[in-house]
Amino acid sequence: MRDNGRVTSATRQPETPAATTPPRLIATDLDGTLLRDDKSVSPRTIAALAAAEEAGIEVFFVTGRPARWMDVVSDHVHGHGLAICGNGAAVVDLHGGPGAHRFVKVRELARENALDAVRLLREAAPGTVYAVEQTFGFNQEPAYPKLHVEVPDSLAPAEDLLAPDSHTAGEPVLKILAYHPELDPDAFLTLARLAIGDRANVTRSSPSALLEISGPSVSKASTLALCCAERGISHEEVVAFGDMPNDVEMLTWAGRSYAMGNAHPDVVAAASGRTVANNDDGVAVVIERLLDERR
Repeated sequence: MRDNGRVTSATRQPETPAATTPPRLIATDLDGTLLRDDKSVSPRTIAALAAAEEAGIEVFFVTGRPARWMDVVSDHVHGHGLAICGNGAAVVDLHGGPGAHRFVKVRELARENALDAVRLLREAAPGTVYAVEQTFGFNQEPAYPKLHVEVPDSLAPAEDLLAPDSHTAGEPVLKILAYHPELDPDAFLTLARLAIGDRANVTRSSPSALLEISGPSVSKASTLALCCAERGISHEEVVAFGDMPNDVEMLTWAGRSYAMGNAHPDVVAAASGRTVANNDDGVAVVIERLLDERR
């Protein structure tokens, strides 16, 4: 979940780690990674994804996006139909198409933890405003800015939205969004992690000071590991792509990983290789090379 801000202007050619175990699964972020800045999937990337699937390599989209924003890639999920959404908070079957997806796995943020996170971050960073992302619903505080392309289901203080007797109580909370109008994004992330501690997992995928707060053990990496274990796939057999801090754990976990040419410095440090920017089809460039290695 990021907008079209460029993090760096790097356009260097891909660096490929030394060949290791042949890949069985490709895990790729969407915004800033697989998608171009106009949110399209290029013809070259579509062809590369199809070629990977034809070669027997599963492709998983692993994103901070909610399930209802997955229509941009729902035509490209191929046989398994699954995507990891909400930074690992949900595994979703997209076969039904937009609005008809099915939640296969939900790793919710307990309301008690969510309320603790809101309280602690309000104390540490006055002026923070919140939105609450659920399996199907999206609710926000009145002061939360219009950062998204949808109208919220309701407006109320986060404490009311997360209360056990709230009208939202029947639906799992996937993550909280926390926005600060003044703080530097990386400084806000560091401050929030220190304030919240082990009560929740805090990350970010936007170039603005917008944080994403999930369950304590929930991340792209941990949910991807669960999906791989169900398939008998080891981390050495996974190739991962990303561009923002919410991708760091996944890139560290995967046997081979690539930071995009437009990636955040923390992502570059975490990945074992680099590719060109999302607008230059950096994911496709690597997939094509991986398939050439198999021939």
